[in-house]
Order: sequence, then C-alpha cells, then structure tokens
Amino acid sequence: MFSPALRHRQRILAAQAGEPEAAPNAPPPELTKESPAGQEYAALRVALHDNLRSLSDIASIEARNPVKVEMARTFAPWIEGVLQAGEQGQAAQDEILVWNLIWAIDYRDWDYALRLAAHAIHFNLASPERMNSTIPCFLAEQVATISLTQNEAVPHEVLARVLALIDGRDMPDQAKAKLHKALGRSFARRAKAFDPAADNAPAGGKAAYLTEAVAHLERALQLDNSIGVRSEIKALKKVLEKLASPEVSGTDGDAQKGAKP
Repeated sequence: MFSPALRHRQRILAAQAGEPEAAPNAPPPELTKESPAGQEYAALRVALHDNLRSLSDIASIEARNPVKVEMARTFAPWIEGVLQAGEQGQAAQDEILVWNLIWAIDYRDWDYALRLAAHAIHFNLASPERMNSTIPCFLAEQVATISLTQNEAVPHEVLARVLALIDGRDMPDQAKAKLHKALGRSFARRAKAFDPAADNAPAGGKAAYLTEAVAHLERALQLDNSIGVRSEIKALKKVLEKLASPEVSGTDGDAQKGAKP
C-alpha cells in the first residue's frame, strides 16, 4: 500500500495534469513522460495492467469484485486529482479512470461509477480496446443489462442519471433501447409499489408512474422493433384505462389529493 505522502503527491500531480478543452467533442491529449504527472501516470498504469493480469487469473466473476474494490483503493488518490482537474476544465486521456469506472459498475458503487462516467463522457475519453464500444454506449448497455436481469440491483435514480449522461451521444439504437426498457420496467415497479402517503409520491399518483413506464417502453420499441416490450405496453395501458374509469378514479382521486406535487 502506498504511503500517505505518496498518495497526496499523486492527487496533487493528477490535479495539475491535463489540458483545457481544445474544442467541443475533441478528445484530450495523452500525458507524456516528460512531466512529473506523466511519469506518475505511467507508473500507475503499470500497476493497473498488473492488476488486470491478476484479475484474469480469477475464474469466478463473483470472486473478482472484492478484489477490484481493493485494487481501486490504489488508484483513488490519482482519480480524485483527475476529477479535481476536470472541475477546472482540464483533462487528459486516462486509462486508469476508465478501468476504475468499469470496476465500480461491477462492484455496484453507483455514485462513484457515475462520477467517473460524467468525467469520461464530458471529456470524450477513449475506451480500452477490449471494451469494443464507446464509453457512453458501454455505460448505457451495461447498466441497463444489470437492471433488466437483476431488477433491484440498479436504483431508479441511477437509470435516470445514466440516460441524462448519454443524452446526445451517438451509439447503436439497440443500446439506447435497452436503457429505455430498463427505465420503463423500473417505473412499472414503482407503480406496482405505489404508496399515496409516501413523501415522494408524484402528483399524478400511480398513473404518473404508469404513464412514464409506457413512454419509455414505447421509446424502446421505436429504437428497436425486436426489444420485446409490446405485451408490457399493452398490459400497462389496460391498467391506466382502469385507473381513468369513473368508479376507480373517484377512489383513487381521493388518494391522489394527498400526493405530493
């Protein structure tokens, strides 16, 4: 484990690294070994690749995740400095940050993952060759896949933040469709568990959640005709129709009066 003094030095060097954005959507330059920051980055990159080789020796995906958590601590000071530089509008290509983004998704530290993703996407960082997609596409597809296969593994707010992060970014329609499908199902789960007395209950009550669910599922279908949501859309619309009927809306309306705006 690195000493506190070395970790402090790494954070300071990372905060001083990088260049101002040259132009919108232009990728930042690579760090060179001519600077102290570049030399530190090169040393940490060697450690990163040693870590990646060690992970490849672990057959169990489940067993890798606690190891990734430990490995991530090695790079945390450098990454905090990189994020600090990003707040000042400066960045450089950074394979260390991108791999830590991938790891954070794997071990489900959503806040950390989205902090790294926001930096990587804003500054158009390159993705590792083995990723085979851009960072926005990887983020959308990976988070959506986890949500669709494990339901509650991805909080609803994380799905919404991912959608905002990838807004306007080019990627295959299927990737965006999968994210909209995940959001649609998340809204449907919220509708099913709707409690009109909850502090976060929407002004439109249960119908508001169902309307959002249908909108995201329909958008998914627009983007990918084979996404497999037609029956879900039909079922949700039936529930919406029942809620809109006079005998239901009368009782439900009383509940919705107490809902928060």
